[in-house]
Amino acid sequence: MGTSGVDWSTLASGSDSTSTAGIDVPTVVSEVLQPQTQQVTQWQTEETTYNNQTTALQQLNTQLQTLLTDANNLNDPLGSFDAMDTSVSDSSVLSASAGSGAVAGTHTISVTSLATTSSEYSNEVASSSTAIGTGAFTLQVGSGSASTIAVDSSDDTLTGLAAAINKQNLGVTASVITDAGGSRLTLVSNSSGAAGNITISGNTTGLSFDVGSKGQDASLTVDGVPIDSSSNTITTAISGVTLNLTGTTSPSSPVTLQVSPDTSQVASAINTFVSDYNTVITNLNSQFTSGGSSGTTGTLMGDTAAEMVQSTLLGDAAGGASGNGAISSLAALGITMNEDGTLTVDSSQLSTALTNNFQQVQNFFQATSTGFAQKFASDLNNLTDPTNGPIAIDLNGITSSVSSLQSEITDFQANLTTEQQSLTTYYDNVNVTLQSLPSLLASVNAQLGSLSTT
Repeated sequence: MGTSGVDWSTLASGSDSTSTAGIDVPTVVSEVLQPQTQQVTQWQTEETTYNNQTTALQQLNTQLQTLLTDANNLNDPLGSFDAMDTSVSDSSVLSASAGSGAVAGTHTISVTSLATTSSEYSNEVASSSTAIGTGAFTLQVGSGSASTIAVDSSDDTLTGLAAAINKQNLGVTASVITDAGGSRLTLVSNSSGAAGNITISGNTTGLSFDVGSKGQDASLTVDGVPIDSSSNTITTAISGVTLNLTGTTSPSSPVTLQVSPDTSQVASAINTFVSDYNTVITNLNSQFTSGGSSGTTGTLMGDTAAEMVQSTLLGDAAGGASGNGAISSLAALGITMNEDGTLTVDSSQLSTALTNNFQQVQNFFQATSTGFAQKFASDLNNLTDPTNGPIAIDLNGITSSVSSLQSEITDFQANLTTEQQSLTTYYDNVNVTLQSLPSLLASVNAQLGSLSTT
């Protein structure tokens, strides 16, 4: 049981033979065990380093997953490059929106009439609560089934009758309109066009009805093809395009509809990709710092998985797509690489490329086997593979190392506790002996003194 390194002069107490002498047992034990506790501290520091590396790698993997989503979007034929935009020459006649399946092109549209909705209104009575008399009438919407509306003492007011009609869900909306002259019952078809026309017959109530408006279909031509529509919203005239009619045209002034690629969505997708790419590169640059004036080293300095990620991304960003005319690299889109590996977008040059060479830009990103986004996505899939990717392998290795280290620390600390208990017992006994020495010495001196006087 070693005691080397213990400074007894600082641990003993008492300045003369009559004073109580002893040692500070906890301090003695602590100094004896100090070399071993330092070893535990070193291991715990190593464990913290491993945990920091795990956090950094997990953050890097998350950022790569985001970048992968961006690359897949640029590689998807039905992604941003599939988005279409529309413009019309006269917005007072119609508006248009393009969705899935829309194809770039120019269309000529003439609108002769808009779809209208059928309505009926009753004669005026004093108020909405005035009794209108019992009876019945038949209500029919378009070619649907005729329904009998019975008016009895429970609903023989305009308010009561409107509520009774609405409860039956007959394809009309009943309401009461009141003005300075009194109140009327109105019936408005829930369907526009001729198919929604309201017919009232067999009326024996105290009300009479007049036609407010007749339902008629919209009439238009699209690229010379005549079209009738019961609604002013038309989804079947042009593939993937929705037309919303709001006015009519003169025969000599048709509306021109232009369907074209939505370059703003593509530009946004490209800028998002560049931004997320820069996030990864900036993160890696900070992880690879070494020393410097602060003496700190990046968490992933020397980590092979992180170095592989950096090398792959920089190589892919600097690469191109052969056989694609004027657009064969990011630089042709106005995207240049900075000295630190991040990218900068010249928005004006990107806009020009998308406007003048849209198809070549799409081919650059999506060409089979050689497309920039296709290759980038493929490499990112390999880097982030949850089983065989370098980050996953690195994380598994760190997890194994931490587990082994924790087991070693636990076992070592258990042995250290046992040794601490043993040392404490030993030095407690030493302390008892040391504390008894002054009284023993005093006793011996007393005995010697008595002998010298005899």
